[in-house]
Amino acid sequence: MAQEAHWVKVDPDALAALAKHLLSHASQASVSDPAHQRLSDPAAALPFVVCMDAINFGSGWFPELKKNQGLSGYLTLSGFLREHFELGASMEAGELCQFTQEDCARIFKQDLEKPPVAELMNLFAMALRDLGNFIEDRYSGSFYSMIDSAGQSAAALVECLAEMPLYRDSAHYRGEEIPFYKRAQITCADLSQAFEGQGPGRFKDLDQLTLFADNLVPHVLRMEGVLIYEESLVERINQGDLIPVGSEEEVEIRAVAVHAVELICEEMAGERASLVPHQVDYLLWNHGQSPTIKATPRHRTRCSFY
Repeated sequence: MAQEAHWVKVDPDALAALAKHLLSHASQASVSDPAHQRLSDPAAALPFVVCMDAINFGSGWFPELKKNQGLSGYLTLSGFLREHFELGASMEAGELCQFTQEDCARIFKQDLEKPPVAELMNLFAMALRDLGNFIEDRYSGSFYSMIDSAGQSAAALVECLAEMPLYRDSAHYRGEEIPFYKRAQITCADLSQAFEGQGPGRFKDLDQLTLFADNLVPHVLRMEGVLIYEESLVERINQGDLIPVGSEEEVEIRAVAVHAVELICEEMAGERASLVPHQVDYLLWNHGQSPTIKATPRHRTRCSFY
């Protein structure tokens, strides 16, 4: 579909230049993601990562959130959830089934008096209840049993998680179904990082994961000249207009970004330090924490996918 896209195009020269740059900087230190850091209680590590990715969305609401100074919406929320776990709070599947909007507002230190914030906290509570009920009903309340059921296959775990409504991240574009599954895919990558490729983090097919299509990595690709947005779309983004989920322009932003990262990996093929898409995603996402990148508005969409 990238060849047919109207709103977003790829600049092949900028893409080749970025591929070369990423190869030469692949080993550089990057922003530390709370989801990848070990918890003091090893038994809490798996529930933490899975719960974090259950609510790893809301970028369309992030400008409304109370954030820690200098941190993005995601880093603020993941930091608060990590703090909740480090304080010894239990978030077993049975407890998640009872989660409320007020519980989420307390954990993430948000004000429910603000309607957009209340809306997001309600979605977070719904996502955590869905997760709790799913694990209770299918896996007798065991996070480990859910991961084990995938048989060390990231693809199988993605299919498993996508059985929950808020994970069904798939769009329709000109009669074609476009699957993204950002949160389901990133759960696999985060588990691999958090457990250093062992135990619940051992997957034999991580190379099959795509870019985790959100609103930040496409923006980084745009800032690097790889993605070129149609002028009226840029104007709407700069004005802070919400881009409707499932609209042609929103689907193209994400889908063409996925395509561009696949092309970047093809450009790297054969090089000793070549990367796979989820590794490129990690580099681009961390680059997106730069104040220079954040100085230019990126698209905002309100949905449970990113």
